[in-house]
Amino acid sequence: MRIPSWTEDELLLAGALVVRNGWRELRAHHVEVQELSELLRSLPIHESEALALPNFRSPDSVSRKTTDFMTNHSLYTGNATRCGKPTLLMIEAFTEREAEMLQAARAIEDGIGSGELHRIPPQPDEIDETGVSAIEGRLLVRRALARERNPKLRAQKIKQVRDRGGSLRCEVCEFDFASVYGELGEGYIEVHHLTPLHISGTRETSLDDLACVCANCHRMCHRCRPGESWRTPADLRERMRKSAPEGRH
Repeated sequence: MRIPSWTEDELLLAGALVVRNGWRELRAHHVEVQELSELLRSLPIHESEALALPNFRSPDSVSRKTTDFMTNHSLYTGNATRCGKPTLLMIEAFTEREAEMLQAARAIEDGIGSGELHRIPPQPDEIDETGVSAIEGRLLVRRALARERNPKLRAQKIKQVRDRGGSLRCEVCEFDFASVYGELGEGYIEVHHLTPLHISGTRETSLDDLACVCANCHRMCHRCRPGESWRTPADLRERMRKSAPEGRH
């Protein structure tokens, strides 16, 4: 078995290490590299066969990845090491949104340290059909999806919308399940967090933090594209507006 490619979660954590070190590489003997190696080997995202490989996310491999981050940064004047597009996109993300990316990395570190992210089972749609997870990291997307699929939370949001006299329709495309499917669709809608969980933190979810969305728009909000951050219903509406044929805006 070959050593698996680095996931977005792992690149996020490695990138945070380099940024905290002033965009300088770290060698295998550094304590921070050894600690990150142990953390990466503990992430619940790889099969046990991968973990059994002797060089899987070893301190040497982590050190080499920090070199990729340093030498492929725009301010580095020497020769760049060869690395894949996901690493380059992560470098770009850290360059453009350093504070947000460091916050996301900290959320993963805290979630692993507390054991929370180990307890959440894999969720459908946590990675897209290309196998590339979101810039937030697959584990944070997993946590978001698990919360959004909480039946109690969804029922409370539906009640809030109805108590306020609103119509139970998608806040992005205005799809109404009941009007299309009749009794079968009555009372059905999905919910999506307006704020990424690495920003909102682990506090109890407020109903005003949630938006009602149809299944299609919910998937598009979570659809993972490297280099992009959280996608809100407002972001999705703007994409729809821009992609609509002329005259249909």
